[in-house]
Amino acid sequence: MTDASASAWARQGKAPDGTSFIRAGAGTPVLFIHGVGMNAAIWQPQIERMADRFDVIAIDMLGHGQSPLPPRHPQLADYADQAIRVLDHLGLDQASIVGHSMGALVAQELALRAPERVRRIVSLNAVFRRPPDLAEAVRERAAALDGRGDAAGAAQTIARWFGDPVPAELETAARTTASALSAVDPEGYARTYRLFARADGDHAERLPTLAVPALFMTGSEDRNSSPAMSAAMARLAPHGRCTVLPGEKHMMAVAAPDLTTRHIVDFLEEGEAGRQGNGSETGFDSGEFRRALGSFLTGVTIVTTIGPEGEPRGFTANSFTSVSLDPPLVLVCIAHKALGHPIFATAKSFAINVLNEDQKAASGIFASKATDKFAAVAWQPGRTGSPVLDGSVASFDCDLERLIDAGDHSILIGRVRNFAHNAAQPLGYCRGAYVTPGLSQEALAAAQPGTDVGAVLENGGRVLFLETADGFYDLPRGRGLGSPSDGKSLKGLLAAKAIEAQLGFLFAVWDDAGNVARTHVYYRGTFDVPASSDRGIRLIDIDAIEELKIADPAVRSMLARYIRECREDAFGVYVGNEVEGEVRPLAQTALSAANTGDQE
Repeated sequence: MTDASASAWARQGKAPDGTSFIRAGAGTPVLFIHGVGMNAAIWQPQIERMADRFDVIAIDMLGHGQSPLPPRHPQLADYADQAIRVLDHLGLDQASIVGHSMGALVAQELALRAPERVRRIVSLNAVFRRPPDLAEAVRERAAALDGRGDAAGAAQTIARWFGDPVPAELETAARTTASALSAVDPEGYARTYRLFARADGDHAERLPTLAVPALFMTGSEDRNSSPAMSAAMARLAPHGRCTVLPGEKHMMAVAAPDLTTRHIVDFLEEGEAGRQGNGSETGFDSGEFRRALGSFLTGVTIVTTIGPEGEPRGFTANSFTSVSLDPPLVLVCIAHKALGHPIFATAKSFAINVLNEDQKAASGIFASKATDKFAAVAWQPGRTGSPVLDGSVASFDCDLERLIDAGDHSILIGRVRNFAHNAAQPLGYCRGAYVTPGLSQEALAAAQPGTDVGAVLENGGRVLFLETADGFYDLPRGRGLGSPSDGKSLKGLLAAKAIEAQLGFLFAVWDDAGNVARTHVYYRGTFDVPASSDRGIRLIDIDAIEELKIADPAVRSMLARYIRECREDAFGVYVGNEVEGEVRPLAQTALSAANTGDQE
């Protein structure tokens, strides 16, 4: 251990074999193992945040800090045995293990060799089956090491881990990391790095035997220890889980200590009650979750995961629905005959992407047998590592909670780990056709100022009306869609009445049949119930609408259709004038196999 100030926040110790370590706190034991070039003191942020609940031990890995050199040609077992000797010295029968980068490989080796000594493992920024170009770059760096130090190489490492130039908010973390790199024994670094360069596939065949719960966590911007690698390891480990921290790179434990440590602690403290979903998820907003689920039409989704080799996989499906709010569960179905069924049936996680009305092409590609579907879409790794498609109306990033065989399909029930949604118009699918019933606000904003724009707003079986001084009722409407600052527009009226409304799909469009030409556009939508019923706001049960005094006969006719279609739960779009028109059929655009996930 090289940090002389460490004694201010932890106790120093040395095992009989010469291994140096620091220890702090009391409680459930947690052993930290750093990566190549670091030392035990790099874990100071985690020790300071965890010592009130855990017995935290951080070791100097062989060849690092004050610990002895490893063998000239070491194996992962040499480093795992070192950690076991420290546990023996401290009289600890069992501990959770947290490892970073090379230390993550050591943590896995320890859990595979001596599962009875390990409660849980956390693999931070671990490598796994590097792609050829990355593997070659790492082997070249290893071959160039001569045991005499490499200041230029250390500077390149800092740039790779933190950026070049280093962002101002990461300068302290970068200096801490650079200090550790400059203090490492060059020979110890060289021997360990050569092992690190060739050990990325050592556990590929053994991870399916990993008996303990394992969290594989990395940063979305870590190119050397990528989200695909963590997702692939989590997939192989029987009790594995992947978490990806948005925007973080390789040294996230130092660069984002609060966020990283919170995920570590949550995983280590997870008990049976939490695993079975007793109580709400920490920090999970059920109201926002409900609204995100409401983004789904009847709809078109692309379901994604990471395959066993770290490759993205996906298929189109509309068999999606919510299952539970507490715990947050959703489901999607995939046909047994689908090419991707073996992948998704054994996945540890998956993401459901609800498509917007401009993503028809992506829907078709993912419903086909195209060889490289992801070349046509932009995506980012979600929290579980599964691909989340850019531009989706909503996304639900899930751990696989349960797999159920149902006839010729499998039902994938997912526990939502993270979700997002926006106000874009979703892409639907009905009766063999794509459905895009929303009229874009951009197009409406460009319409002539005289357009009459209104809304049928519903909440819990009641529709919002405005009562006039003479006892007539009218729907909220204005001249154009407008903005909240335009008092004559629909949005201006709603703002003035303090009505929180969410406009949904186009419901009716008609032109006046008389000499004065005016276009009328009405949306369906929802609203949040106002705090009071003054300002002329009235909430009317749908079944009571027919009894209202409504002056405009065209609006009366439209509401009669609305009542009928509510009862039938089948809505159309009326186009015509105030006297006659039709509910036009939807354009036929085939969606190959989308409703069953038959292709992948």
